[in-house]
Amino acid sequence: MATQLWAIGLVISATLIGAFGPILLKKASAKRLSKLSSLATNYPLFGGVALYATGTLLFIPALKGGDLSVLYPLVSVAYIWVSLLSVKFLGEKMNKVKWLGIILIIIGVAFIGIGSQ
Repeated sequence: MATQLWAIGLVISATLIGAFGPILLKKASAKRLSKLSSLATNYPLFGGVALYATGTLLFIPALKGGDLSVLYPLVSVAYIWVSLLSVKFLGEKMNKVKWLGIILIIIGVAFIGIGSQ
């Protein structure tokens, strides 16, 4: 089965949505989690879990549109999103090693795409 473009787009969208999950979970970790009452009002925690779930739910229909061996490696794009979003929303710094990792992910995903043709 040839992987359809809409399935690739849906997986990329799912990774972007899902990548906001760890950002919110990181923000949630700054709050006190030892009491049940503080846990119940930790909205970033619920938001992070909801975004992870949304990303996963979007991934499922994308599987109908192509080969798992092509679509699943695209999930690694989430690592790129998380790295970039953590700079923007958490004030984290990128260094040469992190940029190299992003470049290697892009190269790896490109090889998978080339190899599927």
